[in-house]
Amino acid sequence: MIRFLLVVAVLLGFLVASIPLILGEWLVARFDKERQQQHSLRIVQAMFRMIFRLTGSRLSIKGWENVPEGAVLFVGNHRSYFDIVVGYAAVPRLAGFVAKVEMTRYPLLSDWMRLVNCLFLNRKDIKEGLKTILEGIDKIKHGICLWIFPEGTRNENEDPMELLPFKEGSLKIAEKSGCPVVPVAFTGTAEIFEKHIPFMRPAQVTIEFGEPIYIKQLPPELRKRSGAYTRDKIIGLLEKEQQVRRVEQGGFTGEQGQAG
Repeated sequence: MIRFLLVVAVLLGFLVASIPLILGEWLVARFDKERQQQHSLRIVQAMFRMIFRLTGSRLSIKGWENVPEGAVLFVGNHRSYFDIVVGYAAVPRLAGFVAKVEMTRYPLLSDWMRLVNCLFLNRKDIKEGLKTILEGIDKIKHGICLWIFPEGTRNENEDPMELLPFKEGSLKIAEKSGCPVVPVAFTGTAEIFEKHIPFMRPAQVTIEFGEPIYIKQLPPELRKRSGAYTRDKIIGLLEKEQQVRRVEQGGFTGEQGQAG
C-alpha cells in the first residue's frame, strides 16, 4: 500500500505543481513546436521513470534494433496502465498514444497528453474517429511515432497469451501513411498493480519490439487481416518471453539487458 500511496502522491503532486509549466509549454509551442515537444517529452519520461522506480520493478528492453528509423506505428498488447509508463520510458523518440476520448475528462493529465502528441479517439462517432486517423497520419508525416492498443481496452484474461481480438480498423494510420508497424509485447506490467489492486508490488517487466511489418508489402490475403496478423506476431513475442522466463526459473539464466 505504501508504494501505491507514493505513486499517487507523486503523480498528483506533479500535475498540480506543473500548472505553470503547462502554460509555459503552450507558450513555447506557439513559437517553436518541435522544441516544446522535445521538452515536454523529457519531462513526461522523467516523471514516468520515477513512478516506475517507486514500484521497485525492473525493466528489460529487447529488440530495439528492430525499430526502423523515422516514424512508426507501435502496436502492443494492453494489460496495464503501466504499459503506457513503460512505453514512454523505453522509447527515446517523439511518440504519442492513441487514447480513448474519455481521457479528455481529466484536466492537467489530458493537457500533458496533448503536449506529448497523444490523440483522443471517439469510437462511437465515425466522423470524429476519421478525423483522429487523419491527425495521426499528419503526425506520422511529421516524424512523430504513435502507439496504439488494438484490443481497445485493458485485457483482463488470466492467460497473458489470450489477447482480445484486434480491431482491424486500428491500423488505418499505418495503411494510409505507409509507415512501418512495429509489434510490441509487454510482459509483467499487470503484475505491478492490476493483479492485486490496490497494492503495488515489484515485478520483472519486459518490453520487446518485433520486426517491422509493412502492410502494403503483405500478400493481399494478409493485408485484409493486418490486425490479426500483427496480433499473431505479438503472441509469438509473448510466447518467446514466457519460454525465457521458464528457463530462468529453472535455474538457467540467459543474457538479458536491463534498463531501469
